[in-house]
Amino acid sequence: MRKSLVAAASFVLLFLLVSAFCSFGFFPQLFSVRPMESEPSVVVYNRRILQKAAEGRTSRPDRIGSACTKDDIVVYQGATTPLPNGIPTYTVQILNECVEGCSIGRIHLSCGWFSSARLVNPRVFKRLRFDDCVVNDGRPLANGATLSFQYANSFKYPMFVTEASCVND
Repeated sequence: MRKSLVAAASFVLLFLLVSAFCSFGFFPQLFSVRPMESEPSVVVYNRRILQKAAEGRTSRPDRIGSACTKDDIVVYQGATTPLPNGIPTYTVQILNECVEGCSIGRIHLSCGWFSSARLVNPRVFKRLRFDDCVVNDGRPLANGATLSFQYANSFKYPMFVTEASCVND
């Protein structure tokens, strides 16, 4: 009985000491609640009506009809499993969200000095010059179609559509 009382008292004393040290900032990581900075985050905007138009670009969230625009092409990207040597890897998905019968071709993305430690098929995605990458070798992407690829680099390249043309089916 006496051993269990001594053990309980020791545990309570240890807990109080750790709590006191944490309140003075010696071990802030033990009881602080913060999001982990190392966790990758993916921002996905699914509704065009909620997006703010960037400067210099016009958005038509209230359009009605089947005419296609570059706003119908959506680019998603997120972190995936890194390469064995530790280089971060990202998966990019490019979707044609046009509802009916509109293929969109000559899709160009803003991509900075895009480069990859993992080979990317140039027929799928290729940098032509600084901040200009072509998708699907310029060929049309059918309505509802998705194109994806992976690249590896120490950071994620921001990508958005700069040019796209409707193709008559």
